Amino acid sequence: MTAIVTGGAGFIGSHLVDALVAAGEETHIIDRHGEQDGRYVNPCATMHQVEITDGRIADLVGEIAPNVVYHLAAQISVPYSSDRPIDDARANIMGSLNLLEAVRGCDVMPKFVFVSTGGAIYGDISEMQSASEDMVCRPISPYGASKLAVETYLHVYRNLCGLRYGIVRPGNVYGPRQTSRGGAGVVAIFSEAMLAGKPITVFGDGKSVRDYIYVDDIVRGILAVGGSDQSGPFNISSGRPMSVIEVFDALCERIPYKMEPAYRPERPSDVARIVLDVELATRRLGWMPTTSFDQGIANTVRAMEEGVR
Repeated sequence: MTAIVTGGAGFIGSHLVDALVAAGEETHIIDRHGEQDGRYVNPCATMHQVEITDGRIADLVGEIAPNVVYHLAAQISVPYSSDRPIDDARANIMGSLNLLEAVRGCDVMPKFVFVSTGGAIYGDISEMQSASEDMVCRPISPYGASKLAVETYLHVYRNLCGLRYGIVRPGNVYGPRQTSRGGAGVVAIFSEAMLAGKPITVFGDGKSVRDYIYVDDIVRGILAVGGSDQSGPFNISSGRPMSVIEVFDALCERIPYKMEPAYRPERPSDVARIVLDVELATRRLGWMPTTSFDQGIANTVRAMEEGVR
């Protein structure tokens, strides 16, 4: 098997590449970060430093002739998308279309696995409800809208050229190798600040609820979708609601950290509550999360303390 992982030098992508290499698959990384910036690039994978918006993508994908393409490369910051929606759309929509056209031009089309978003695609969910895949998506940020647009294009490409695809909707992913760079990932943002003895900023009252999933669990979910004949979408997360202040308190105990957070007004692009229903992935893929939040943050903090993330 030959696989391409876009964004394979990044947080989730590098873990996915490690898993593919360990499984014996010939793995190619397409990422704008080169060997110098991509310190988590697996040495057994082949690195191609190129933007997914680059016109050379078609020739590159054709030369590699993959069996499967895992598409993770994206602009990942919700606040950034609100400030610069055109830039967000250029990276997330146009970059994805460029990659889809490259796949469409292959002699034998690979399966296309798109890592979308579960945290931003549904919009705000009521306190009595978890988001299931059959709900109407009402994103409130340009980031969520761009991910939903790509999901729609996947349906279009199935009609255009018979594209086989799978969609993963992850919750809020955390774990080793995640950084605060880019403004995504409250666990990484809080942990880095706490370990450096810096103040913490909480947007809103700290009661907004998220659904956190450890990186090893999300990688298993992505691979399960890649190995399935079903398109999804599939929510891949813990299904456990946690408020931002609960995350803060859990990290305070682990690090430890004594400073109180500073509160600032909530941002209009942030959902107040999102918890994912993962029953479909469990029933159809045989997948379920196995890492508790306590164990996950212990692994994350330990990696940060050791400087390896």
